[in-house]
Amino acid sequence: MSELLYQINPNRNVPWDNIPPLPIREELWQTTEILQKLGDAKAALGKLQGRSVVIPNQGLLINTITLQEAKISSEIEHIFTTDDELYKAYSDKNTASEGASKEVLRYREALWSGYNYLQNAKKFDTNYFIRVFQEIRQTKDTVRPAYVQLTVKQGGSGPNAGQVIYTPPRNVTIVQDRLDNLVNFANDDLEFKIDPLLKMAIAHFQFEAIHPFRDGNGRTGRVFNINFLTNKGLLDLPILFLSRYILDHKDDYYSGLMGVSQRGDWKNWLLFMLIAVENTSIQTFNKINDIVAAKDSILVYLKKEDKKLRNPDDLVEFLFNQPFTKVKHLTDAKLYAENTARDYLNKLCKLRVLEKKEIEGHHYYLNLELYRILSE
Repeated sequence: MSELLYQINPNRNVPWDNIPPLPIREELWQTTEILQKLGDAKAALGKLQGRSVVIPNQGLLINTITLQEAKISSEIEHIFTTDDELYKAYSDKNTASEGASKEVLRYREALWSGYNYLQNAKKFDTNYFIRVFQEIRQTKDTVRPAYVQLTVKQGGSGPNAGQVIYTPPRNVTIVQDRLDNLVNFANDDLEFKIDPLLKMAIAHFQFEAIHPFRDGNGRTGRVFNINFLTNKGLLDLPILFLSRYILDHKDDYYSGLMGVSQRGDWKNWLLFMLIAVENTSIQTFNKINDIVAAKDSILVYLKKEDKKLRNPDDLVEFLFNQPFTKVKHLTDAKLYAENTARDYLNKLCKLRVLEKKEIEGHHYYLNLELYRILSE
């Protein structure tokens, strides 16, 4: 039945130049199973939103959760960095970082670049996607030209590695037309009356199917997911840790994408994305609670152990903005003079709140509890 409702591309080696425009038929998403799971996902996401808005220090979310989202999303594309390398690179963000850490930080900047773009523009357009892609890839390139013989191949090192799993459209007119159609679908909630979570899942598939850029489409599409949720008011900040679920269920993610293009199986794809939103909303909610509880516990501990510590509330808030702190961070924030900042950070090492690390001749102070929670 699904093949009659949706025009598929069964041969993965043939460009999908007749990719159907949006919207998809209501019969493909308006089922009892999908709508039940939609209710679960909306409830979990609403709980996360409610928790995040009452946290006074939004930097706690902005600089920690989004950094982990960037790390995991990059791992999906086989870009790996250690936590130490990433946190060092982020703490040194005014200086040049190298390798995988630099790639991860580009993703984070793209996430915020897209968020800020939509705060001003209020709606999606082709330039939004180009801007995010260019930030991720650090390029001036735009939508791929017709001569690019792009295929999507199986990654990894298994027996099927390198095999073509999908061939996106190569007709430039079709690519641009479907991208314009996607933008219209994402923006117009009067003509396309469908719940935002379902719309996000459908739009994400469509973007990956169009595959408008030479590279970076996967990361661009995952940035779009989170930016879409904030644009529709489901989250105030782009803090959903969605890439964790995709990485943990990577085969199911790609199988879901191929299931739509080759068999018209929208049901399993939509259920996958709704379950991803539900699970990651719960995980992110719990992670935020753990971070806040650790912060509060450390503050009580420090006030008890060292009553002469000046501005302990501000200090602890600052320590939870990012895993690595440097003396310069505290002096730049005008929280303490240099000698006082160094003295306090070393005291916190003796109290085992922080751990001092020397990396490439520079001293960094690792928040052990924040590091543990983010690593879980």
